[in-house]
Amino acid sequence: MAQPIPIHPSPPPLAGAGEKHDNAIVARGLTRTFGKLVAVDHVDLTVARAQVYGFLGPNGSGKSTTIRMLCGLLLPTAGQIEVLGYAIPQQAEALKRRIGYMTQKFSLYDDLTVRENLEFVAAVHELDRARTRTRVGELLERYWLGEQREQLAGTLSGGQKQRLALAAAVLHEPELLLLDEPTSAVDPQSRRDFWDSLFALTDAGTTILVSTHYMDEAERCHRLAILDRGRLVADGTPHELEGALPGQVLLIDCANARAAQNALADLPGISAMAQIGASLRVLGAVGAEFRDTVAARLRAAGITAQVAATQPNLEDVFVAATRQAPKPAAKARA
Repeated sequence: MAQPIPIHPSPPPLAGAGEKHDNAIVARGLTRTFGKLVAVDHVDLTVARAQVYGFLGPNGSGKSTTIRMLCGLLLPTAGQIEVLGYAIPQQAEALKRRIGYMTQKFSLYDDLTVRENLEFVAAVHELDRARTRTRVGELLERYWLGEQREQLAGTLSGGQKQRLALAAAVLHEPELLLLDEPTSAVDPQSRRDFWDSLFALTDAGTTILVSTHYMDEAERCHRLAILDRGRLVADGTPHELEGALPGQVLLIDCANARAAQNALADLPGISAMAQIGASLRVLGAVGAEFRDTVAARLRAAGITAQVAATQPNLEDVFVAATRQAPKPAAKARA
């Protein structure tokens, strides 16, 4: 059996009172249960400052629950959390002014204009009038909302709403920005523009933790955690995770990729298969012997095909990590 993708080595201990280290977030044994359901299961996280740290995982994997615990909106069942030197949830109130939080759903006011929404957020953060005027002007220009400043937020396009939500989240210049699947409802160009804005923020020193289920976005992160059924199953840079993939990836080119997939369906050693255009991508055991076995099975089925090893990508890593994750069902029944 292939070895699981290694996660990051045990992170450093939490800083004591008055101490500070280079990490924006450190969590130990982070756990959250809802009745018998274990939503987050003993997760250890270390997020360095001024980087984009990504959460990748299927729906229900615990990404949103983890983010809500990290910013103090949800009490953990067990574990320790330190964010920007504050113990959470004990010091969550003091942390609020140093973090920004953007949810998947647009959470500003549809019946206020773009400008009014930003001014309202500034008032919540108790910015004075001069600072509010300066920041609102800066953000309208930075996020291309100047022409929409007097437009009702409810009439904006999906991409415009996303930029407005980001502007509101960073209006008070937080050190840490928590983003929960922020690009799920926008077009690819808007997503690309949004990520350019995120990197501009990290260049200025902001730490960003972002959850996503898009592989192309995961590849953009400085570091990436993969969650599955509440557990951390992989942690590293995208390059490290691809390099640590257990097994190999084969690319099969033939006239009928669907027929090839059917022919290989019960072949031992295959972890996953996916048709990519006219080709078939196969994740399986390491070595030339397995590749030869695949080729032989296709020949026996009367399928002429080219079978070659190819470089793994993050989708391969995701499939391998989530399929190897131990099921927490026994714990959920405890």
